[in-house]
Amino acid sequence: MKIYDEKHIKNVVFVGAHGCGKTTLSETMLYEAKIINRRGSIEEKNTISDYHEIEQERGTSVYATPLHTEWRNYKINIIDTPGLDDYIGEIISSIRVADTVVNVINAKNGCEIGTEIIWSYIDKYHKPMLFVINQIDHEAANFEKSFTSLKKLVGNNVVKIQYPLIIDDAQCIVDVLKMKLYKFSPEGGKPEKLEIPQSEIEKADKLHNELVEKAAENDEELLELFFEKGTLNEDEMRQGIKAGMLNHDLFPVFCVSALNDMGTGRLMGFIDNVAPAAYEMKPEQSIEGKPVEPKIEASTSIFVFKTIHQPNLGQVTFFKVISGTVNLNDKLINSNNGETEIINQLFIMDGKNRSSVSKLTIGDIGATLKLKHTETGDTLCEKGYQVTMKPIKYPESRIIKAIYASNKKDEEKLSDALKKIHSQDPTVIVEFSKETKQLLLGCQGELHLATIQWMLKHIYNIEVEFRKPKIAYRETVQRSSTANYRHKKQSGGSGQFAQVHLKIEPWYEGIEEPEGFNIRGKEVVELPWGGTLVFYNCIVGGAIDLRYLPSVMKGVLEVMESGPLTNSYIRDVRVMVYDGKMHSVDSNDISFKIAGAHAFKEAFLNSNPMLLEPTNKLTVKVPEDMVGNVMTDLQSRRAIIQGIDSKDHYQILHCICPAAELYGYSTTLRSLTQGRATFSSVFSSYQTVPTNTQAELVKQVDLQELEV
Repeated sequence: MKIYDEKHIKNVVFVGAHGCGKTTLSETMLYEAKIINRRGSIEEKNTISDYHEIEQERGTSVYATPLHTEWRNYKINIIDTPGLDDYIGEIISSIRVADTVVNVINAKNGCEIGTEIIWSYIDKYHKPMLFVINQIDHEAANFEKSFTSLKKLVGNNVVKIQYPLIIDDAQCIVDVLKMKLYKFSPEGGKPEKLEIPQSEIEKADKLHNELVEKAAENDEELLELFFEKGTLNEDEMRQGIKAGMLNHDLFPVFCVSALNDMGTGRLMGFIDNVAPAAYEMKPEQSIEGKPVEPKIEASTSIFVFKTIHQPNLGQVTFFKVISGTVNLNDKLINSNNGETEIINQLFIMDGKNRSSVSKLTIGDIGATLKLKHTETGDTLCEKGYQVTMKPIKYPESRIIKAIYASNKKDEEKLSDALKKIHSQDPTVIVEFSKETKQLLLGCQGELHLATIQWMLKHIYNIEVEFRKPKIAYRETVQRSSTANYRHKKQSGGSGQFAQVHLKIEPWYEGIEEPEGFNIRGKEVVELPWGGTLVFYNCIVGGAIDLRYLPSVMKGVLEVMESGPLTNSYIRDVRVMVYDGKMHSVDSNDISFKIAGAHAFKEAFLNSNPMLLEPTNKLTVKVPEDMVGNVMTDLQSRRAIIQGIDSKDHYQILHCICPAAELYGYSTTLRSLTQGRATFSSVFSSYQTVPTNTQAELVKQVDLQELEV
């Protein structure tokens, strides 16, 4: 395979709402460039991009798929992404390594829900972007309406380079950059290049002048040239458009019919000639704080943006060359963990098809197999060149479920499978809750969850079930209480004896020291589950030997790991041990541990104990006309709305909501807003559970213990 230099490699990612035609467009571009001899289709389940079994079964993209095409001595790397935001991790990682985002719009629908969601990520990464309005030859297509929806989304920096036109029942495209008309036969393919008809000259001239002005605005030299000449030639316009794209201030609009192969050649020509290459982008800042210059003469560094696990290949690692050149058999250091990896194989991937290469230069996208110590987000670099690229930031889980293997014999197998699924998709979060004794699975939505279940069943042969996760409550006290406990056990020989008198009180930051006690010692324990235990030695007269007090505290901590109300962790308590008894022969550490535990439990139950529930800081971004229903639902979930901000045509609600009430929220929010609202949720604090809710929770635990 031909090796391209850094000036002739362009990386684009296709994004857009579900059904806009990204996969068809990528297939047509490969066909137009003669990379493939026959175009596949989604209906026939034979496209290069959607090659996974689940994609063919469901007729939609699930994974981001790297491809490439070659057009007029340029190599264009394409990453075709899913259109549903359940698979947002695939989209984000692809945007991260692309140099230009191609946002595909369905000419029938204009900006859709998916377009709005994806735009927020494109805007965040500040990537160059162009729009492609697809399906212009569909009977329900409305190019002008679609263009207007783009202006509403991104503002006046969106500018037409093309618009569609029908002449004598033939599909045409007017190009106002080249000031030519492309006329297509019903079969599509290479168009007839004509002069713009007289009836369209006025409109085309107006759009051309708008494009000239937009191009000139982005370069001071071009602006002076524009004022001097009153216009710019085609090369100068290309220069200005590229500058505008690099500044994220200009978004060109093209139109195509991917299905009927109309306009794809011109689109590839623009990507070749105008879309920025990696070496023209601003250097990325490494974690070490130094810029990583995209230069071929620099030391080698590559960034891993995607990992997949295939039964016949094992782990396939996709990367972008950030600097220098990577060669076959190179030894590179993983700067994230210090391990050495050998690039034994080097490929260009087109779906499941692999083409071996001997080297790849900066900006190029490739793959290798069977790296032992490398995962998505890692950086591999030349020895002696320590550089670590900033990791990809993925959104928090929107759905959390407890996951169980239907057959207990598959539990270990399930754990291994979930590790591979997380490796492949970092938005799948897997963790075991020691507190609730549940294996928890976090993902982006119901469809994402169904995909994980499909993979477990069809790829790993594991049947699973999902359940509502238990809530990790906390227990604490509301008032002071005293208790004493005598532990005595005699069974021949040395027995066991200990007596402990203690007092417990609520603890909070800044509380004054307890009164009425002779404090001889104090230990502050920051509990691993959050909160504090403050343990005081208030023994006088040697009633208990000092060596037994650590055992008393161990007994207290043992009870705090499983509180008497709901078996939840106890937090924020202080304990004063002020009296007791011991025996010169029968007293020992275990006796005082038992006595301390029983005394603490008794005092805790007499101190008006209460439950604390975890609450989350919830941020909901919702269209203005849908705020009412969303707020009503939040109030039904005991959410407290703390503030509302406005941004564009959205309201951003800031709330505190009990974690127990967020179960199923993702699905409900989608239903209330037709999928247009988004939310994020992070832990906030523990707050008091309402009395009636606490009584019900304690009752449930009692019933469960009776059943056991």
